[in-house]
Amino acid sequence: MQTVQAKVDSSMRVDVFDFELPEDRIALRPASPRDSARLLVVGAKGELSHKLVRDLPELLCAGDCIVFNDTKVISARLRGFRLGRGAAMPKIEILLHKRLSPDAFLAFARPARKLAEGDALVLGNSLAARVVRRAEAGEVELRFELTGVRLDRQIAIEGEVPLPPYIAGKRKADAKDELDYQTMFARYDGSVAAPTAGLHFTSGLLARLEDRKIGREAVTLHVGAGTFLPVTADDTSAHRMHAEWASIDAKASDHLNEVKRAGGRIVAIGTTSLRTLESAAVPDGKILPFTGETDIFITPGYKFKAVDILLTNFHLPRSTLFMLVSAFCGVEVMRGAYAEAIREHYRFYSYGDACLLFRQQP
Repeated sequence: MQTVQAKVDSSMRVDVFDFELPEDRIALRPASPRDSARLLVVGAKGELSHKLVRDLPELLCAGDCIVFNDTKVISARLRGFRLGRGAAMPKIEILLHKRLSPDAFLAFARPARKLAEGDALVLGNSLAARVVRRAEAGEVELRFELTGVRLDRQIAIEGEVPLPPYIAGKRKADAKDELDYQTMFARYDGSVAAPTAGLHFTSGLLARLEDRKIGREAVTLHVGAGTFLPVTADDTSAHRMHAEWASIDAKASDHLNEVKRAGGRIVAIGTTSLRTLESAAVPDGKILPFTGETDIFITPGYKFKAVDILLTNFHLPRSTLFMLVSAFCGVEVMRGAYAEAIREHYRFYSYGDACLLFRQQP
């Protein structure tokens, strides 16, 4: 098991990454069809152009290779109540965010102050769990009576799609989200949020990419707590990233290294794919097989080793993801790009439009 911990030495004030976003720019449903979403292209010198996601094959070259995240979102939001400790049985909401063992998860609880070590919970109709310990910021460790595949099946039955707070605060998750909030690449259970850049893909788009001799590879990163946690520190150096489990196998890493040797470019589909690739890469750019925890935190000053192009959605102000794209293209370039997207009424966040970023050249 490998562990990657990475943070650049330089630090920046978090308010550098702040911007105002009108409420009506937050998308509550995805584009239909998926590849009809708008695409803001940010060139290597900061030049901007307006396209659609379905134009992607014409924006890449033969020999390039897209890399997507094949994680699958689980029904991680559970509602229930706490047993015992008097007559009252307080209602509890749980968001599972990281598996620890076949029968245990780390989770966020609301209201966490109602829970103590040893408390028994009933989640959904019949899913029994016990609080093993309490941690900081509303986090608890839960151990379930069920284990392994049986637990997975029951979570799928009792749980809800964990829509991000900026959508869940405006409407409830419904049956449509069961499909909408899952990429066509989803294969391995483990995420509490979708790798949203992958939501834009269709079988037709993949076929056109293949026709243009653009390759395809998969990595896995199970999206966890960091997606939901705001950056509360004043300076990037004081922010702590939650670790997430990621993996790239030898077959994929060998293929991507061959793409680079042949002059092709690595195109990360989403920040989760990028973070996996950068966690697996060594300073000379070679990508090694990797399986383990990564809490890589990419901010301006980071030297990218593997990824040349990034397809990603529009991110929250002051978020680690906006810091990442600012590292990729430059802070002023990305502030300008986001200002353009807001002026042009692009749709933001998980169900929104996308941007195609070409890494800033020195």
